[in-house]
Formats: sequence, C-alpha cells, structure tokens
Amino acid sequence: LCRQIAALGPRRLVLLERSEHALYTLELELRRAYPMSEGTPEIVPVLGSAQDRTRIESSLRAFGVQTVYHAAAYKHVPIVEHNMTEGVRNNILGTWQTAEAAEAAGVEVFVLVSTDKAVRPVSVMGATKRFAEIVLQAIAKERGTMRSTIVRFGNVLGSSGSVVPLFREQIQLGGPVTVTHPDVTRYFMTIEEASQLVIQAGAMGRQGDVLVLEMGEPVRIAELAATMIRLAGREVRDKHHPDGDIEIVFTAMRPGEKIAEELQEGDGLVETSHPMIRRADARSLPWSQVHDRLRQVQAACDAGDCEAILTLLQDVVESYDPADGLEDLVWQACQATQGSTTRPPSVPRR
Repeated sequence: LCRQIAALGPRRLVLLERSEHALYTLELELRRAYPMSEGTPEIVPVLGSAQDRTRIESSLRAFGVQTVYHAAAYKHVPIVEHNMTEGVRNNILGTWQTAEAAEAAGVEVFVLVSTDKAVRPVSVMGATKRFAEIVLQAIAKERGTMRSTIVRFGNVLGSSGSVVPLFREQIQLGGPVTVTHPDVTRYFMTIEEASQLVIQAGAMGRQGDVLVLEMGEPVRIAELAATMIRLAGREVRDKHHPDGDIEIVFTAMRPGEKIAEELQEGDGLVETSHPMIRRADARSLPWSQVHDRLRQVQAACDAGDCEAILTLLQDVVESYDPADGLEDLVWQACQATQGSTTRPPSVPRR
C-alpha cells in the first residue's frame, strides 16, 4: 500500500508501525525510491500501536493526515485461534481505537482492510475481522463526519503468511510440500493488484460501505503446489509417478480453517462503477449496542476471560460458528491466564 500510495505523489506519507525493524526497512526503501527533494512525498516513520489511541490521534493531528488505511491485524488463523485475547485486542479494539482517533483528529477518509475470512467465520481471526467491520459500520452510521469504507478480499500472493513463499522454500529444500487438505481452495490476487484496488475502493466508497474485490475463481491449493513444483523444474512424486522429485503431503486442517472461503453471504453483491469492485449488503448494528459490547470485550480481555470473549464474539457476529475443538483451546487459555483448574462449560454451538 505504501509503495502504491507514494507513487501517486501525496504531499506526505505517514508510516505507523509497531515493529521497529519493519518500519526501518520500509522507510529505507521509500527514501531510496523517493529521495528528499521538491515534488517527492515527505516520508514520516511513526513507531506505535493501533491500540494506542493517544499516540495515533496525536500523530494524525501533527501531520495533518487526510486518509487512513487501517491494515493492522493479526491474520494467521491458527495462531490467533490459540491466542484469542491478543487477536481480539489487536483486530477489534485496535480498529475501534484507531477509528475513534482518526475521527477526533479530523481525518476525512478511513479505509479498513478486511478479509474473506470475515464471511460466515469459523475462526477467531475471521470473527474478529467481522466484528471490526461492524465497529466501523456503526461509527459511520452514528456520526458520519468521517467517510468510512471497508474493503474485503482474499489471499494476496507473496504477502506475509502467503503459502507461495512457504511452498517456494519447501521446494528449494527438496520437499515435501505441505498442504492441509486435498480439496482446500482459496481466492488469490497479486500484491500490486490488491493494493491498487484498495486505494480505488477507498476513493469511491460511500459512507459505511462494505466493498468486495473481484477475486476471480478460487484456486485449489494442491494444484497450486503441483504447479510451483513443475515451474521449479521438478516433478511431483506420487503413486502415479513414484520416481518424481518432490512429494505433496496432506497434513490435515488446522484449527479455524475452512475448506473454502467466501466473499459474501448469499447473493448480496451489487456492481459499482469499477468492474473489479462490488458492494456487499452487510448486516450492521446500532452504535449504542456495539459500544456496549466493545466495553465488555475490553473488560474480558483485561481479565483474560476467553469464555466471555467467545460469547461476545458470537453475540455480535451472528454467523460465527466456532471450529470444532475450540472449547479445548478456551480451557487451556483460562488455565494459562487465570490459573483456573475448573473446565468451563462447552462452547455454545449453532
């Protein structure tokens, strides 16, 4: 996003990042591409967290920020499944604090980068992202002083956490290439295409819009792995080709993963003026109800009460159906954070 935005010639580009090394690396790259001179964007590195409202608001005010692209989230499904409290703090409370700070600082446009995993989620990560969407929708509907838009899309090839770098590394090591399930599919687009469309969607989005990027047809991950093996000049080793070079091993689905992702519940996508961007009909809640739940979520996080967090996620995100085995993770989390030796009740199922 920063590369694409810098190329559009803004007067100033503020980079907010909690990782010092990531911030240093990106600032260095952008300064090389855009050395300080007349007509090039001013690059401002800010070390901070999306959860720190005071830090965000003061930074937005100090640098006169007009547009915020909020992409801060924990997104690795199995990790967030095992670390529920931190996922909720970052993805839900972080979105709330950042949006409130942006509105208070007079930001004109706020764009939340979301995910297809927010649609009928079975993972904590997906549920937190849908909750974050609901937070922004409620703020937009309640106050409307800042144009708020949500952009939802699938996997980005080559990004952090993408299977492509993992497969490439496994192929270089001689295999095996690991895939969770023979039938698992995912939507994909390139980093450049996704970033450009996020910017386009932010520019054309209306107040409270949930915009969905056109991702094409879903890709079978097993076929992607086989293609990458062949493109590397190797042959897939299986029962039909026992003398092949690299085997594809199916490791079983991990906690919170789905066989196939969706971009919208039902047939609620409406065309927009851009052929690659559609508008979703997404359920929203009144701000009074959302704000009350946010306070409860914050209290549950502070108490390390994973069972309460799970109940709140299901209350706000009606379509959330927790993955099998999550009650065991909740119990383990309660043991770790509260010293509880009493197993909590089973997670309510729908």
